[in-house]
Amino acid sequence: MRIDRVDIIRVWNPFVHPFRTSFTSFENRDALLVKIYSEGLVGWGECKAFYGPFYNPEDNGTVLHILRNMIIPKILHQEVAGPKEFMEQFAYIKGNRLAKAAVENALWELLSQRTGKSIKTLLGGTQKEIKVGVSLGIEDNINDLLRIIDKYLALGYHRTKIKIHPGQDIEVIKAIRKEFPDITLTVDANSAYTLKDIDLFKAMDEYHLQYIEQPLGEEDIVEHSILQKAIETPICLDESIVSYDAAKAAIRLGSCKVINIKSSRCGGMYEGKRIHDLCLENHIPVWCGGMTELGIGRAQNVSFASLPGFTELAHDVAAASRYFKRDITDPMVDITDRCTIIVPDEENGIRYNVDEKAIDDMTVGHWIFR
Repeated sequence: MRIDRVDIIRVWNPFVHPFRTSFTSFENRDALLVKIYSEGLVGWGECKAFYGPFYNPEDNGTVLHILRNMIIPKILHQEVAGPKEFMEQFAYIKGNRLAKAAVENALWELLSQRTGKSIKTLLGGTQKEIKVGVSLGIEDNINDLLRIIDKYLALGYHRTKIKIHPGQDIEVIKAIRKEFPDITLTVDANSAYTLKDIDLFKAMDEYHLQYIEQPLGEEDIVEHSILQKAIETPICLDESIVSYDAAKAAIRLGSCKVINIKSSRCGGMYEGKRIHDLCLENHIPVWCGGMTELGIGRAQNVSFASLPGFTELAHDVAAASRYFKRDITDPMVDITDRCTIIVPDEENGIRYNVDEKAIDDMTVGHWIFR
């Protein structure tokens, strides 16, 4: 594929409800889109970074720098065989996985158009639809949170996940279990705790959580191993899983019993599939995580989650309307009456087309390289 032109577009889309985590509160989705022109075709990718380095070391500023000064000059007017070859070419750039994934995702779209095969088919996906769970931010009022949970249960979401942080954890879990004793419930700490809190996590065993997501720091794989051996509830690693090697280390150390694969955090769908295959070989349940994506990234997550290992657990790939009144695909990604999302492929004819008018309306910055 010869790369003829690359656009970077910064868009700004307000959330329908502020999304609060242990590290910040998001009012809007500030995102970078990558649009690659190649021999009459156009492929889109979406960077999953945020406006600041809160969840990940990268943010939109660092991504913009890496794209415009390190990656685009080396691919512009050059041949790129495909996503795998692109990742091998830029392996010398340490970290900066979200930046590389934004380009890699666009290359998957180009490869799909060039071959006439869906991303699902190219990846080796086997599922026609994926189960959806809901991820809920921190609420100051527990009654507000209970009402929100009830709302999404009524819609049929297969798993309820809540964010926790010190001071808003065990009492919140207790209140939810009192109101909803039988729901599939998980908690996400976003690395807000340390091993000093081990008794807190032991106390959580009583509430039959499906898993506790990323309780300790992202680099604390050894500490997670100690914690997992001390509690019955499965630990799910999220932020710690930045690569195939990180996943392999976590599995060997017994640091978790579940892994959340966010392909963009790992550098793209190629690396994400390698992690998926590793977990499948080692009988580690996996699910596909989200980062409050806009429609381009959300639709690509759906295709990624069609891989054969993603069967047991629900995914953080909710309907776009969960976050936004308007999105950048037509149609917007939506759930079925079974609370699943249909995976686009050649057979069902479903495709989430990029809504360039919506992108134009949300654009706050545009850089063109040709």
